[in-house]
Amino acid sequence: MAKAEGKSFEFLDESHIDPSLLEVFDFDSSKQYIKTETDEFSAVCPFSGLPDIAYVKIEYFPTGHKCVELKSLKYYFVSFRNVGIYQEAATKRIYSDLLSALGSKQLMVTTIYNIRGGFQTTCVEGSLD
Repeated sequence: MAKAEGKSFEFLDESHIDPSLLEVFDFDSSKQYIKTETDEFSAVCPFSGLPDIAYVKIEYFPTGHKCVELKSLKYYFVSFRNVGIYQEAATKRIYSDLLSALGSKQLMVTTIYNIRGGFQTTCVEGSLD
């Protein structure tokens, strides 16, 4: 819970992020580059209780012979909506959950958060090497 000027904002903890929502399908083309983007990601800043909104780019080669199903990815992202998590930790969590689901070592997650307080934050986790 964050407090500001006598008001408090309640939010959920990270246990409410649900990686079981991620569904994958078999795909045998480890040389194909896949990029998925959305500007509809949101979570809650655990310091202020205010929403953090970001553009997310997921890039990978399906070396684990799996692709992520997009509707399931959307539901997974929605599970972050009321969770208090720092921007850097959200990026790392998305990367870790996708790494587990896809089994690909060539995976990179980039988040670019909306400007707040004059700062724009970009976080990158992983590598395509």
